[in-house]
Parts: sequence; structure tokens; C-alpha cells
Amino acid sequence: MAELFERRQFLAGAGALGVSLGLAGTLPFRAAQAAPVPSIFNTVETRREGLAPFPKWNGALEKYFEERVDAPGTCADLEFNRCHYEEWHAELDRLRDRDPKTQMKEINRFMNTHRYIVDPVNWGVLDYWASPGEFFRRQGDCEDYAIAKFLSLQILELPADEMRIVILNDLNLRVAHAILVVYIDSEVMVLDNQLSIMIEARRIRHYQPIYSVNETGWWKHKPAV
Repeated sequence: MAELFERRQFLAGAGALGVSLGLAGTLPFRAAQAAPVPSIFNTVETRREGLAPFPKWNGALEKYFEERVDAPGTCADLEFNRCHYEEWHAELDRLRDRDPKTQMKEINRFMNTHRYIVDPVNWGVLDYWASPGEFFRRQGDCEDYAIAKFLSLQILELPADEMRIVILNDLNLRVAHAILVVYIDSEVMVLDNQLSIMIEARRIRHYQPIYSVNETGWWKHKPAV
């Protein structure tokens, strides 16, 4: 838990950032990857520093740190409480000694058991980025699954700079969508609430990324020529 308090200090400064997206932090800030990484879905990526354009991303993480985990209650309660927290961390503890790909696979499966519900119905707004506690008590939509997976894997000590939340166009459904990608063993793995299994990004042809973000920066994506 000491690491979480370190991250809270970072968020005290990051919380002043504000624009239009959503998460901010979890575990200690890590240096960006030095080695080249594969592009996502055959796109040209341009890295940008800072998270100022993403208040929803920053905001979701701030809410995560403010969530009370000591409040009594049952997992059926609407307010995030000790039961929800213990249920989540029991799953993480079960996976703590497993290899990273198994952790990724099981976190993807666990989060995907939650019910999908669109933001206008759930929150009364067009786009809302939920903290894990909000997701566990009210369910959520695509970016909420991705956020909960991102933070779960960070708690399991997967570095933030090996993960990105990707906002993209689903060319089949013609809707915006969000997923989590993880760079591991020279592969880009996709954790997606629309897919029951974890899959390599190179096997997906109908996703067109717009941007991706993690705790070290963000990337703008354009289709490769």
C-alpha cells in the first residue's frame, strides 16, 4: 500500500490537469519504454508528452484513490465497500504468483463477467470514465473495463509503460470503442470486453486506433500508408 500513497502524491499535481478524457495513476510513475515496440493495428504512432488533454483519465484515477475500502457492506450494495474491494483483491492474490500472460488472461476473463451498460443509461452523460470502485458497483462500458484491467495488472506489478488504453473506431460496428493493449514478449495483446479471450492485435483487422494513453504519455495514431 505504500506504493499507492507514493502515487497519490503524484496525483496531487496531476489533478490540476483538465481537458476531456479520463484516468490518472495507480502505482509509482515509471520511465517510458526505451526499446521500440510494435505499432498497434498497423498505424503510425506519434508520441506526445503530458496528460493534460485527458481529464477523464486523470479523474478516474483520482477517484480510485479516494474510494473508501474500509466501509462495511455487502457486494450487492451500490456503494463501493470492503466486500467489493476484498472480492477484487482475492482475485488478484490468486494470480500474484502466476506468469504475466496467465494474469492478463484471467484479469480479462474476470472483468468481462461484469455487465455492460452504456454511460447515458448508467450515468446520464454521453461519456464517463469510471474508477474501479464505480465499475464494480454500477458496471460500465468499454473504457471502464479497460481501466479496471489496467489498474489490476499494475497492482500485479506489470509496468504501466507496457500497457495502453486505446480509443479506436470499430469499423464493423461503426462505433467508438476502448480496449487495453499489453506489450509482452514482442507481441501486442488485446484485452477487450467484446472478446471472451485475450488475442494478439495482429489478428484483428477491423479496429482503427485514434489515440492511446497510459501514465507516461499518449500517442496519436494514423493509418500506415
